[in-house]
Amino acid sequence: MEKVSNNSCELSVKHEEPTLVPPAQKTVKGPYFLSNLDQNIAVPVRTIYCFKSDSKGNKDAVKVIKDALSKVLVHYYPLAGRLTISSEGKLMVNCTGEGAVFVGAKADCAIEEIGDITKPDPITLGKLVYDIPGARTILEIPPLVAQVTNFKCGGFVLGLCLNHCMFDGIGAMEFVNSWGETARGLPLKVPPFLDRSIFEARKPPRIEFQHQEFAQIEDISETLYKEEMLYSTFCFDPEKLELLKKKAKEDGVLEKCTTFEALTAFVWRARTRALGMKPEQQTKLLFAVDGRPRFEPSIPKGYAGNAIVLTNSICSAGELLENPLSFAVGLVQKAVNMVTDSYMRSAIDYFEVTRARPSLAATLLVTTWSRLSFHTTDFGWGDPIFSGPVTLPEKEVILFLSHGKERKSINVLLGLPASAMKIFEELMQI
Repeated sequence: MEKVSNNSCELSVKHEEPTLVPPAQKTVKGPYFLSNLDQNIAVPVRTIYCFKSDSKGNKDAVKVIKDALSKVLVHYYPLAGRLTISSEGKLMVNCTGEGAVFVGAKADCAIEEIGDITKPDPITLGKLVYDIPGARTILEIPPLVAQVTNFKCGGFVLGLCLNHCMFDGIGAMEFVNSWGETARGLPLKVPPFLDRSIFEARKPPRIEFQHQEFAQIEDISETLYKEEMLYSTFCFDPEKLELLKKKAKEDGVLEKCTTFEALTAFVWRARTRALGMKPEQQTKLLFAVDGRPRFEPSIPKGYAGNAIVLTNSICSAGELLENPLSFAVGLVQKAVNMVTDSYMRSAIDYFEVTRARPSLAATLLVTTWSRLSFHTTDFGWGDPIFSGPVTLPEKEVILFLSHGKERKSINVLLGLPASAMKIFEELMQI
């Protein structure tokens, strides 16, 4: 199993003064509704997009991307507003039109010199995404912050800080690709659908399911995360992924399983074992399912918001580890199959009544970007040589990213305490 090495460069970046980029035309002002599906995942997500040099170099990159941002914000005007709390205690956007934060920057080296950019590295890669000085809460961070860093080699990096409450992965991908289309003078392939009232709670709300993601499980963080966290990336090539699926079906319990189901079950078991959880301790798996094809009727194309819902499975560490891989895969499959139109609308109602957000105690939260086409973003310099996260938002999160030119391999990114990471690395040898 390939383990991606750590970055080692001492990157130095000189920032220009940040500016505000408002929409190029007058846009709607006032309150903008965020749905209950947006409320559960209101965290800043920091990503980078790395572009290599071409014949024109990076001289115009800052201006081209900044001008295109102003134009695309006409279509995505809530991103030019500011987050606030409504009288109902929900997160919402005040569409002020004041603009996204934009920063130009210069690095003292070539992109290749900063080391392996496929592994989350908040210290090195974090310098490529602008942080709002003194911000203590998400309300003090604009929904969109952008930084373009020019490198000596002629390449450049676009670093984004985008609040997850504004988009899920598909929505974010469509926004960034629309930004690139605007930079190239093209019309938007997928214009945004901004009305989030399609996800309003029912009146009165109906709670039809016991959403286990909110279940109270013993918090064992103090015993599991005593050491400093190490971050690593593990690459599963197509051969390894096929082997995992074969192992999941070898005892005849399962007739079929997807790559996601087999890989999720495998890393859930490996992480549980590496953390040394006791047999009687409960472990919870959370992951998001795209509701776009599952809502009835299906939601409009270009929906610019979160159309994902968390699903889950809970069992004891002993059950998970003492049973074969097919057992864990079966739990993942049941969690996937739970997600119906009724389940998703129940999740919307559940938040309306309780304002409860999922607990991450004794939890593995799997996020998959492997089917998202961020790699096609083109601002006029071609596709990025790499796109991915700067860091993982929580210690409980594992991220799946597609890898390689054919994008058939999957990189698994995660953080673990040092001693647990050593065990996890051994368990990855399949």
